[in-house]
Amino acid sequence: MFVDKATIKVKAGNGGNGAVAFHREKFVAAGGPDGGDGGRGGNVVLAVDNNMSTLMDFRYKRKYTAENGGDGGGKRCFGKDGQDLVIKVPQGTVVRDKESGAIIWDMSKGSPFVLAKGGSGGWGNKHFATPTRQTPRFAKAGLPGEAKEVVLELKLLADVGLVGFPNVGKSTLLSVVSKAHPKIANYHFTTLYPNLGVVFVDEGVSFVMADIPGIIEGAADGAGLGHDFLRHIDRCRLIIHVVDVSGSEGRDPIEDFEAINAELSQYSADLAERPQIVVANKIDIAEDEEMVQRFRDYIKEQGLELFEISAAAHMGVKDLVKHTAWKLAELPPVTVYEPDIVEIVEEPCKPEDIIVTQYDDVWVLEGEWLERLVRNVNFSDYESRMYFDRMLRGSGIFERLEQMGINEGDTVSIFDLEFEYQN
Repeated sequence: MFVDKATIKVKAGNGGNGAVAFHREKFVAAGGPDGGDGGRGGNVVLAVDNNMSTLMDFRYKRKYTAENGGDGGGKRCFGKDGQDLVIKVPQGTVVRDKESGAIIWDMSKGSPFVLAKGGSGGWGNKHFATPTRQTPRFAKAGLPGEAKEVVLELKLLADVGLVGFPNVGKSTLLSVVSKAHPKIANYHFTTLYPNLGVVFVDEGVSFVMADIPGIIEGAADGAGLGHDFLRHIDRCRLIIHVVDVSGSEGRDPIEDFEAINAELSQYSADLAERPQIVVANKIDIAEDEEMVQRFRDYIKEQGLELFEISAAAHMGVKDLVKHTAWKLAELPPVTVYEPDIVEIVEEPCKPEDIIVTQYDDVWVLEGEWLERLVRNVNFSDYESRMYFDRMLRGSGIFERLEQMGINEGDTVSIFDLEFEYQN
């Protein structure tokens, strides 16, 4: 099954907690604090796997979590860094933010990309020793890793895209000019997923051709298969527009040509401006010469190049391939999408961001700064509790509560902690 779009959730590893420990050694009195730092959480990394051609693996697994960092230990032992989680994707995968749809990264260059960064490890108590605080009984907790929900969207890396109505001979043409083996049959929608083939023209000269499943009217709005696969033409530098001029299905080639171009234009204005070569296929079995001539005149009026071929009979195919290679040599390389999202370095959380909510004589305090402070305090240790009190007073929270009308004896609730307010 060909899957070219998937939504996944990723979570980088949390940093390990710093350790509270003291040096213990014979004949060494008051060895002092020697708690080690926590390890860094593992990153979530995307890497290109050239053997993958679909996002099928993400249909069954959608949550990916990297390893947490190890906690610090005594004797200044650092915690082990969490192992990075490497997620393999096909080349050409575009990573988008689930909520905004903005492009985060384009996995076309082949280099790995860190999608979610692991949290930093917390400091051990050895960092908090001072001349007046020689036995700190608290350490810093590790920071949480980044969490993201993203959409993976595969856009094939092809130089040339074959477009046209179903059953016009696109798959036959690809099988003739390359070693690809797409399914070929005399009915509509034989091709259910894009096929890629490498076309060798001469020594050192080749290009990649993609056979896109048949597009019909309304494809840009979701009709048929075109809606799912129009995205694969986005990167193509050149479009080969295949039209059936045999009249075997009673269709008018001019109407078909205009209908497909209208769908391309509706899907993307940029796609409509992409260079095109028009291919009149099945010319060997064309019954209405007047209709064929009318099509020739029409394409000439459009200022486009027309090649009359029979893919099944290998007629005119070599000239088409040579001209395509010559045309590609003049065009810019395959599109690589620039990120829409600029990574913003978050400002440190501040005490001013704390939210205070009053319920009668109960005052509830919430905020990231406060949460980090609570995680770094050992409430069973007197010195650590005094540090907590000093941080609250120094941040101006008590002054703010007094301005809001808190009374002595009121209850202050901070996450799982409750205490009476004292002036």
